[in-house]
Amino acid sequence: MTNWNDFKKSITSITKDEMIIIDTLSFLQSERIKQGISQKDFAEKIEMKQPQLAKIERVGSTPSLTTLNRYAHGLGLDLRIIVISDL
Repeated sequence: MTNWNDFKKSITSITKDEMIIIDTLSFLQSERIKQGISQKDFAEKIEMKQPQLAKIERVGSTPSLTTLNRYAHGLGLDLRIIVISDL
């Protein structure tokens, strides 16, 4: 059985930057689901319309850092960026 981490290594049509966003959104969405919060209720909590939230949670969207942070705060989480040198 293939897991997400194995499968995403085979994807070549998505840039590394896009994959970071997808991973972040996937984590946040799974946290929302784990907390038992519906899209409708969560959208209201973060002062957003449910269709906007649905669009953000689709893989094809590229939300801003501000939007990702708003989503994370709605779950009681902090979004942090770490810069790592590959040198």
